[in-house]
Amino acid sequence: MTKADRRAKSGILASVHDTVAGLHRAGVVGKATLREFDALCLTPVEPMTPAEIRALREREQVSQPVFAHYLNVRKDAVSKWERGEKRPDGPSLKLLNLVRAKGLQAIA
Repeated sequence: MTKADRRAKSGILASVHDTVAGLHRAGVVGKATLREFDALCLTPVEPMTPAEIRALREREQVSQPVFAHYLNVRKDAVSKWERGEKRPDGPSLKLLNLVRAKGLQAIA
């Protein structure tokens, strides 16, 4: 499995990425273009509602303290997210999106 296959969400995107990477190695495509294709392969970061965060935690069958440990945040943060008092952002939101897409084992 190639690096693009591991990162890409679809086979088509993986094929396109492999092609662009080959063009980059051949000197036809610059680093900036290759970076744009790399970005397409990343897990998208979308905002999550309090209900989605709670449902995600419950889907993974973990308590708030355990979920917080996986996300490297305080338990209070998870509690506030689930109550809608605060919203996750930055690295925390990225990790939540990874867990949503690939499960808790993806960040373990």
